[in-house]
Amino acid sequence: MIVAAPYEPRPLRFLRLATLGDWRLKVYGISLAGRAARPELVEATVELAGQVVPPPSEAVPGVGFVIAHDAAGVCFGLVYWWQSENELHQRSHMAPHDDPTALERLPDQAAGCVWELGIIDFERRAWMEDVLANPAGPDLERYLRRRLDADV
Repeated sequence: MIVAAPYEPRPLRFLRLATLGDWRLKVYGISLAGRAARPELVEATVELAGQVVPPPSEAVPGVGFVIAHDAAGVCFGLVYWWQSENELHQRSHMAPHDDPTALERLPDQAAGCVWELGIIDFERRAWMEDVLANPAGPDLERYLRRRLDADV
């Protein structure tokens, strides 16, 4: 195996909570160290989320998160939502680095890169603690208040 470059932490930043109809989505950005995810990629990812999430229902509580990953050579717009109590569903999209709003669905449904998995791991733990294992019962508001800001 050849590693092209040694691992370097990247900033994983909570940007805002987006409301799209009956959906509430945590919005995260990932970029190379020293810069933020470009706003046009973030907005395109949020807009895309509104097109791919299913209608809220008893099995789909209408909460999730998106990741706008402004990577070295390409851009990723990733949409995740909770469904059927303990399942995380996803749609992955990619755009050329020079046109971050041209997000197209990826046929390969990779789980994510090491930086994206940092957010996914945080969100998984928050979902378990605030919704699935909360002694007071599921608390979606508490889940939505939990946010990750870290260099991972």
